[in-house]
Amino acid sequence: MSQTGPQPERHTASRPPERRRGAGPVPEPVDVTTAPDTGRASGGGRASDAGRASGTGRANDTGRANDTVRASDAEREAVVERLRIASVEGRLTFEELTERTEAAYAAVSRGDLELITADLPGMGAPGANPAPAQVKRRFSAVMGDCKERIVGRIDGPLEAVSVMGDVELDLRGAQVPTGEVHICVTAVMGDVKIIVPDGVSVVLTGHNFLGDRRVAVRDPHPGARVPVVRVTATAVMGDIKIVDDEHHGPLRNAFATWWKDRR
Repeated sequence: MSQTGPQPERHTASRPPERRRGAGPVPEPVDVTTAPDTGRASGGGRASDAGRASGTGRANDTGRANDTVRASDAEREAVVERLRIASVEGRLTFEELTERTEAAYAAVSRGDLELITADLPGMGAPGANPAPAQVKRRFSAVMGDCKERIVGRIDGPLEAVSVMGDVELDLRGAQVPTGEVHICVTAVMGDVKIIVPDGVSVVLTGHNFLGDRRVAVRDPHPGARVPVVRVTATAVMGDIKIVDDEHHGPLRNAFATWWKDRR
């Protein structure tokens, strides 16, 4: 009777180990080849954030540096030229051009100059459409009143005539591409008032007979290239007056300043 030798062990498919009673669920296996590399992604995000933070920091440092660096005369002139081009392109009115030009010459630091042109496009940008040309150029009043606020583009000389009447021309909202306005004024037993922005240079010439010709404007910055209003005036028993915004409504301006300080 033959004896049976020891049988070889049979290799069966591996089964998951028995869970102990009360043990939690067995975690699913994770394929390391497809699992997201959270460590590297997190590191890359931190690097990107750090890069952006660094760039922002450099920009802020540059802005703070410009706030303290004093501006040169050449930089002021460059800003004034940029303002003139913006006016030609129709981006600034006569009043805005004058105010910003005056502010540019009074600027102390580069930061002050940057604020003046902050809302203007860079050099070489497509030009904006200028305002429509001012078609009406002759304003007259004969035993009556004529009050006009010009908001169009002034490309040529203007004329104002008053005969026993009153004429008032407001140039503050006009666009003046050349930066210079020529006006011929005649007042015969009447009054003519021309309102210009603060800071412009007014050149008054002409004659008067038993009349009066006056200029009440603030003197511009010495040596500044500010807009110019040239008036050729003839007064015969009449009055011709050129005033800026400051002298046109002193009470209104004082109230506006008080209200602004109060707020």
